[in-house]
Amino acid sequence: MPDFDPTCLFCRIAVGEIPSDTVLATDEVVVFRDVNPRAPTHLLAIPRRHIPSVAEVTDADAALLSALFAALRTAAGQAGLPGYRIVSNVGPEAGQSVFHLHFHLLGGRPMEWPPG
Repeated sequence: MPDFDPTCLFCRIAVGEIPSDTVLATDEVVVFRDVNPRAPTHLLAIPRRHIPSVAEVTDADAALLSALFAALRTAAGQAGLPGYRIVSNVGPEAGQSVFHLHFHLLGGRPMEWPPG
């Protein structure tokens, strides 16, 4: 699996080819505002390295997943969210439309259960 896919929207955002409303960036992770928000706060956290989805994550990615969740926690704190939801869709049947690992951080309103 390549580290960068030139046809991938999120790979291109990660390297700055496509602008985003970035709220946090590290060497491994970028967190930015979703262009089609589903909540008052709707952020996306992506790894800079191309991984198509959670289904392709391996044991070797443990540090990267830790970095993603640390970035989500930091971004939620910066947004002042007392509670929030983190979602990752896997495959088109679950609603995944960009095939680059990403986590949605949703907050700023009450969340219902079950989702979807």
